[in-house]
Amino acid sequence: MGQTAIAFGGLAGFITATDSIAMKHLVLSLIVVAAGVTPAVADVAAAKKATAEAAQAANLSFPERPAYRNFTPQQFDLARTRNTNAVVLDVRTPDEFVEGHIPGAVLIDFKAPDFKQKVGQLDHDKLYLVHCAAGGRSAKAAELMGSLGFERVFNLEGGMKAWTAAGKPVEKNGAPRPAPLAPTAK
Repeated sequence: MGQTAIAFGGLAGFITATDSIAMKHLVLSLIVVAAGVTPAVADVAAAKKATAEAAQAANLSFPERPAYRNFTPQQFDLARTRNTNAVVLDVRTPDEFVEGHIPGAVLIDFKAPDFKQKVGQLDHDKLYLVHCAAGGRSAKAAELMGSLGFERVFNLEGGMKAWTAAGKPVEKNGAPRPAPLAPTAK
């Protein structure tokens, strides 16, 4: 393994200098193949271990996939209106929700003691558009959702303040939609 790292030392320097994750993975794949692990390895666990060892030997690090991405009000609105699998998740308090909310929103209060439990019961196959008043609570909620295994989570950058400033639709009063719970095993 050490010889592989030395042989690819120049590539390792290139990898750490580039921002392209795809390029990093391509070069890492070359390192793994050179280390004697073929793409047709039947044992996936062994392949993952060999890949991790090759990366460590070449002194590479790959950032974890972020738990969520930020959306502008325009991006958030497009995702909300064009994706039938999208759920607008409002993490503000019930009083804040009644004052005005994004149409069709589901309410789960971030400050409630059972917030994590309620979020954990949501359907992981949905796309979640999370927001609060200014973006702080929703960023924490989106981070938590990522840690719970949700893969499609988007935070409204600037929260409801940015949403209303952008002239996006707001409903007043009205009850929140029911949360889409994960399917139960039969």
